[in-house]
Order: sequence, then structure tokens, then C-alpha cells
Amino acid sequence: MDNDAFRDTYRAVNERFCPYEKTILTSNGGCSRARKFCIAEREGVQCDSAQAQADCLALLEALRRQARFALKSTETNSALPHNKAMRIQVGGLRGLCAVLEPDTPAPSYVEDISVTVAASIRQFGTIDALPYSLILREIAHYQPRKRKHP
Repeated sequence: MDNDAFRDTYRAVNERFCPYEKTILTSNGGCSRARKFCIAEREGVQCDSAQAQADCLALLEALRRQARFALKSTETNSALPHNKAMRIQVGGLRGLCAVLEPDTPAPSYVEDISVTVAASIRQFGTIDALPYSLILREIAHYQPRKRKHP
């Protein structure tokens, strides 16, 4: 299946995409709201909750805005390269866990993304009120796995 056909089918099948799909598919986190599906030997992830998706999208957008300096990126609307997207997603979630449980080291695997995002909103009131300076440390620290070249 060519990439254009895949993208068209993906959009038709996945009406409520998971904003943290990369995190889930790379086994850096899980989510009780995530449902995996396959199209032509490729996996995708959809969210079963409109509210959870909206919260995750809002967090991801805020993380992206806040992390521009840490990632040395001035792009505001274009798609990020895979490694930078992974740093924002995984590092941001690890940072969020570290903020929610300051006496515990940031986890290498985020057990439930939806629960973590909801807990952060409950604790801090809004996405904008999160302590981004602390979260950005994990974004800056996280390094995605390097691709092995033969």
C-alpha cells in the first residue's frame, strides 16, 4: 500500500486519533483509552474518549509551544521531525509524571497517559498552569533510541 492510500484509509478508519500514538506504538507508554488497529501491516491508535483526546491535544500543543527553545526549533505550525515529536511526547509525559510525584524518579514507561493527563489537570487546575520549567527538563533529557544502521 502506498503512503497516500495508507493516509487516506487511516483518516477514514481513525476518526478520533490518539495524540500520543508515537508514545504508545514505541512502547514508551500505555493508555486505558487507546485502541490499536491495523491497516496493511501498519498499526494505528485511536482514542475512545472525546474529552481525553481534547485534554491530550491541549497538553501536547502546550508542550510543543513551551519546548521550542529546548528543542532549538522556531517552527510553530509545521510537523516536527520524528525525534523532536518523540522528545515532546515521551519527555513531556515523563516530566508530567515527575511533577505529579516529585519524590519518585520519572518513569521510563508511562502506565496510563489519560489518567496522568487528567491527574495533572485536577492538581494544577488547567493545562496552562502546569510547571513547564520542571517538565521541560525531562523533554531536554529524553533521547529517542538511535536507528541502527547495517
